[in-house]
Amino acid sequence: MRSLILKMSITLDGFVCGPKGELDWFMKTRSPDGIAWLTEKFAGAGAHLMGHTTFTSMAAFWPTSMDPIAKYMNELPKIAFSKEGFDPASAGAWSGAKVMSGDLANNIRELKKQDGKPLLAHGGASFGQCLVETGLIDEFWLVTHPVALGQGRSLFTQLKTPKYLKLIETKPFSAGSIANIYRSEG
Repeated sequence: MRSLILKMSITLDGFVCGPKGELDWFMKTRSPDGIAWLTEKFAGAGAHLMGHTTFTSMAAFWPTSMDPIAKYMNELPKIAFSKEGFDPASAGAWSGAKVMSGDLANNIRELKKQDGKPLLAHGGASFGQCLVETGLIDEFWLVTHPVALGQGRSLFTQLKTPKYLKLIETKPFSAGSIANIYRSEG
């Protein structure tokens, strides 16, 4: 059975993007040691999961990127989720993409039943919030960046009851970001 990991960048004040979806803030606090950590983590993944919007923006960037993590972004299978479905070729030439539509929780349960390496989900805020609502995330990789936005979208806005997590790893980076890996406790 595969585990589901959600990797998100987050601000000091708890936002995963600005009020209009802005993400430019996290690029200012990237560091070589942070990229090395992320590369190591991505090497252990079996597939990337993302929503339609994130897939479209990443498909326009990663195929030609020289970024150190581009190898893993491009070589790992990609699964994009969309309520209505879409043609992944319309988003660019990102190879190995599959689109799943319909009920997110049922699709995730089916993917988790398979054998293989962990499923690594990337936000957007909406997709991340929907994954949190399913209750199916096994680990949260939250990279907190040293920036406060004052307003934006929170990952956990849709929770109906508290979500308890167990800290299993902390890694600080030279630019001031800190990666915290949490395991779901139920």
